[in-house]
Amino acid sequence: MNFSNIDYVVFALYIIGIVGLGLYVSRNKKGHEKDSKDYFLAGNSLTWWAIGASLIAANISAEQIIGMSGSGFAGGLAIASYEWMAALTLIIVGKYFLPVFIEKKIYTIPEYIEKRYNKTLKTILAIFWIFLFIFVNLTSVLFLGAKALDTIMGVGDGTLILPFIVLLGVIAAAYSLYGGLSAVAWTDVIQVILLVLGGIIATVIALDHVTPDGGVIAGMSHLFDTAGDRFDMILDRSHPEFDNLPGIAVLVGGMWIANLYYWGFNQYIIQRTLAAKSLKEAQKGIAFAAFLKLIIPLIVVVPGIIVYVLYMQPEGTAVIDGIRDSFAKGDGGINYDKAYPWLISHFIPVGLKGVVVAALTAAIVSSLASMLNSTATIFTMDIYKPYIGKDKSEKQLVKVGRMSAAIALIIGGLVAPLLSSVPQAFQYIQEYTGLVSPGILAVAMLGLFWKKVTTRGAIYGALLSIPVALFLKLDFIGLPFMDQMLYTFLISIVIIAMVSLTTSDVDDDKNGISLTSEIFVTERAFNIMAYTILLILAVLYTVFW
Repeated sequence: MNFSNIDYVVFALYIIGIVGLGLYVSRNKKGHEKDSKDYFLAGNSLTWWAIGASLIAANISAEQIIGMSGSGFAGGLAIASYEWMAALTLIIVGKYFLPVFIEKKIYTIPEYIEKRYNKTLKTILAIFWIFLFIFVNLTSVLFLGAKALDTIMGVGDGTLILPFIVLLGVIAAAYSLYGGLSAVAWTDVIQVILLVLGGIIATVIALDHVTPDGGVIAGMSHLFDTAGDRFDMILDRSHPEFDNLPGIAVLVGGMWIANLYYWGFNQYIIQRTLAAKSLKEAQKGIAFAAFLKLIIPLIVVVPGIIVYVLYMQPEGTAVIDGIRDSFAKGDGGINYDKAYPWLISHFIPVGLKGVVVAALTAAIVSSLASMLNSTATIFTMDIYKPYIGKDKSEKQLVKVGRMSAAIALIIGGLVAPLLSSVPQAFQYIQEYTGLVSPGILAVAMLGLFWKKVTTRGAIYGALLSIPVALFLKLDFIGLPFMDQMLYTFLISIVIIAMVSLTTSDVDDDKNGISLTSEIFVTERAFNIMAYTILLILAVLYTVFW
C-alpha cells in the first residue's frame, strides 16, 4: 500500500548492494580456490563484531519481527522473555559450551556428537536437524517474509505470496550458495545495522501515531495508561496466552530448554562462533550479541502492542478507520501476524518505507542464508562426506554444499505456502522445534558434563524423547508446550542416565570429555560484559514483573 517509486528504488538498491557485497567478500583469493574450511567456516577468520552481528542477523528474521509482533499484539511484552533470557543464555554458552567446541575444532554440532558418542547417533541427529531446518525453519521464514512483503508492497490478499517466496529465495541464494559462510557473516554486519535502524524508525514513527495529537513520549505514555497489563512479563493462569507463556515457568522451566538448545546446539546459530579467529574472539562476539538481544523487544514486540492499542480503541475514536476489518479472519478470529506489516503500510512515509522494508527483508534474507549454509554444512560434512565422499576433493565438497543448499531452498519454497492456516507462526516454530530439541539438548549437555553417559544411553534418550514429547502434547494431558519441553527434557535425562548406568564399554570411557576449571576461565572484558547484562536483566524484570 502506498509503496512509491522512491521506495522501490531504495528496495532495489538494497538487493543489489547486499548481493554485490556478498559476492565481493567471498571471492576467491588469487591462487587459492575455496576449500571446505573456507566455505563452511569462513576460513576461521571472523572477528568478534562480525560474530555478534551475524548471530543476531541469523536469529532475527520474519518469525521474530512478524511472529513476535503478532504475539505482542496477542499477549504483550511477555513474549520478550525469548529475547531477554536469550541474552543470559548467550553468556552461559560463551563461558561453558564454546571452550569445548572450539577446543575440539568441529565443523558441526553432529560432528561433536560423533566425537563424544559415535557415528550412528551423529547420523540420526544430523537427519533430524536437516528435516527441522527445511520443514520448520526455512518454510516459516519464507512464508512469513513473503506474507509481510505482500501486505506492504501488494494489496495484502495473498496473491503475491508465492512470487515473494521466490524473490526472497533468489536473493539469499544469489550470494550464500556461492560464497558460503564468509558471504553470510560479512553481509550480516550490514544487515543487522539496517535491521536495528529500520526497526527503531518503525517503532518511533508508530508511537507518534498512537494518539491523535502525536508525540513519541505521549504515545508511550498512552500505551502504559491504556494497556498496562500488556507490559506484564509474567502471565497468570487466567490469561489467554498462558498456554504459550506459562507464568513463572517461563523463567525457571521450559524456556531454558528452548534457549539452551537454540543458542548452544543449533547449527545455523553456533556455526559463526566456530568460525572465529580464536576462543576469546568468539566469546566477545557472543557477549556483543547478548547486548543486542536486550534491545530487540523494542523493535519486534512494542510495535505489536502499539497495534493492539489502536485495535482496541472505541469505534469512532480510532486513529485508523476500519482497523478491525484489517485483522479479521474468515473464521471470526484475529490475524495477529498482520500487525507489523499493517503498521508499516499505514504509518511509514514515502522513502522511509523503502528503508524499513529493506530492513525487514535484510532480516529475512540473512536468516535464510544462514539456514541454507548450515543445512549444506551438515549434509555435506556429516552425511555425504563420511558415507559417499570419503575420497572426494575439497572442490567436490564445496560443490555438494552448494547443490544441497539449493535443493533445501526449493523444498522449503514448495512447502512454505502450506503455513497460511497457522494463527501465530512464532509459536508454531517453538512448538514443533520443541518436539526434538529437549532430547537433543539432554544428549548434548550430558555428553559435555557427565563422562559416564554411554552411546547406547544417548541413542535411547534421543529416539524415545520424540514419542514422549508427542504423548505430552495430547489434549487430555493439558500441558502448555513450554512445560511439555521441560518434562520431555527431564524424562530424557532419566532415560539416558538409567541406560548409561547399566551399559558401558571401552569406547564410552574413551570418548568422555575431561573438563578442568582452567578451560572455563574467561578474560576480564567478557566478565565485565556478562555482569553488566545480568544487572540490566535484573532491572528489566523488576520493572516489568
